[in-house]
Amino acid sequence: MLPSTPVKFCTSQPAMSDLLTAKQLQEILQVDRTTIYRMADSGRLPGIKVGGQWRFSRPQIETWLQSQSTTLPIARERVEAAMNAGQLDSAQMFPVECVQLIQDSFADLLGAMLLLVNLDGDTITRPSNACGLHKAIQTHPQAYQRCITQWLHMAQEPALAPRYQTNPFGLLCARGLIRIGGEIRAMLVVGDIAPESWPPAADELQSIATRLEIAPDVLVQHAPEVHKLDQGGQDRALGHVQRVADIFAHIAAERSALFSRLQRIAEITQM
Repeated sequence: MLPSTPVKFCTSQPAMSDLLTAKQLQEILQVDRTTIYRMADSGRLPGIKVGGQWRFSRPQIETWLQSQSTTLPIARERVEAAMNAGQLDSAQMFPVECVQLIQDSFADLLGAMLLLVNLDGDTITRPSNACGLHKAIQTHPQAYQRCITQWLHMAQEPALAPRYQTNPFGLLCARGLIRIGGEIRAMLVVGDIAPESWPPAADELQSIATRLEIAPDVLVQHAPEVHKLDQGGQDRALGHVQRVADIFAHIAAERSALFSRLQRIAEITQM
């Protein structure tokens, strides 16, 4: 059984009773033993060799894990709250600055808008490559909320493959689902793409403005400021949205697993 309190020493060598075996550390970190040996050999994991076998000081491992957690772009109190709850919410699951850079790059490559939102309708990232019409609608919270509501309905669709729909201000959009542990936790929206018949006739613009409860002049002024993709471009954007969503799901799953390991360490240190 692991000691409940750290052992203090006068020398740089840890006490034998305070050493963890590679197997014990494997159970704590939930990684394969080869990874532990590789990290120890390279000096990335604090440890010493005793009789040719790696041993790991529990206090040093605790310190190392704490240093790893401080590199994550989440405030300390949020980390602790997430650990105490045993899970992260959808916003905490993503290293937002990193995900934003990836999202910005793919949005530029696809020539469309990308945005990561959770299933409560909260945006996790800023819209990447948003068109002028999107930005104009975004300044009208009530109208923009209609778009968010539609995205939430898209997440509940039984169809797994993304497909284009028309958003409340007349542009094409689709979604890629982000599944973590078999559960849908967020989605990536691609949009701001003009349909073939864009721009709408004056009476249709008036109808859209009435539904959104905004001045028709807003639509008329910004209607030309949209993403116009040919059929190949539309197919490419539609084909990539789930692939990018899968990348984000992988990032979130790795992040969630890391916090699970940190929680296990916190539980062990409180024994």
